[in-house]
Formats: sequence, structure tokens, C-alpha cells
Amino acid sequence: MEQSEQPYSLPIDGVLDLHTFQPADCKNLVPEYLAECRKKGILQVRIIHGKGRGVLRQTVHHVLGRLPEVIDFHQAPDNAGGWGATSVILESLPLPCFKD
Repeated sequence: MEQSEQPYSLPIDGVLDLHTFQPADCKNLVPEYLAECRKKGILQVRIIHGKGRGVLRQTVHHVLGRLPEVIDFHQAPDNAGGWGATSVILESLPLPCFKD
């Protein structure tokens, strides 16, 4: 019996743990997660990709480098995962413009 893929709900809290995901999943997951963070006003995000061989980290950095809403990303501080995580700074969403 084949398992069907169920939608997976992630908490939008500014920490994305990718340990259970494949590198190919990150190409869509990371931008979607960051978009949801921006909607909630979360502009500092930590992406946990693990240390391993660095494949997932490279994939995440490649994706982040292509997103215009990413102001900056860098290795997380040692107390937040070090080279096993990436800190991301996002641009805020523009405020709605109301006309009288």
C-alpha cells in the first residue's frame, strides 16, 4: 500500500528546521516559508540545515541568493547553530497605500 503525500503544516515562528526534508524540497519550501514569515512580520529567520556534507546548506544558500526579499543571509552564530544553520534578514512587505 502506497502512502499518499499529505500537506505538511509548519509553524511560522521564524525557525525552519529542514532536517526531515530533501534538498529538492527546499527550492519551493524555503521561499514559501519566508513569504509566510513576511506576512506575519517576522523579518529575522533561522534556517536549520544541519552540518553534514553541506549539500542542504548549499541548496538553501543558492535559493536565498535568488530571492529579492532577502536582504542578507549568513552563518548563524555559534549559539544558534553555527555552520549548521543560516540566519536570514528579510525585507518588510510594503505598507498598503490608502487613498481618500
